[in-house]
Amino acid sequence: MVTGTTEREDRLIVTVTRSGGFAGLMAHGELDTTAEPDADRLEAAVHALDPTRLGSGRPQPDRYLYRLEVRDTPDADPTHLTVAEQDLDQTTAWLLDRVLQR
Repeated sequence: MVTGTTEREDRLIVTVTRSGGFAGLMAHGELDTTAEPDADRLEAAVHALDPTRLGSGRPQPDRYLYRLEVRDTPDADPTHLTVAEQDLDQTTAWLLDRVLQR
């Protein structure tokens, strides 16, 4: 780390791809938490993701399917999660929407 900067030492890079839905359109977003004013909230939401509570990941007709990749450096192997729209809780829905806004 370079001294004299305000760059955070913690970092998460979150990538979200949304597919499906009524029109079958795809959306994609990527966010690096180091550049975000709400980085603590973003990182807490990522750390709160529990694959055992996210449901089956099986899509239903006319509903979205989300694929997440989480890395702590650009070159790191990502952690992959798949979440179906019907399985979203409020925190996960906020995180996905926040990343897709990028």
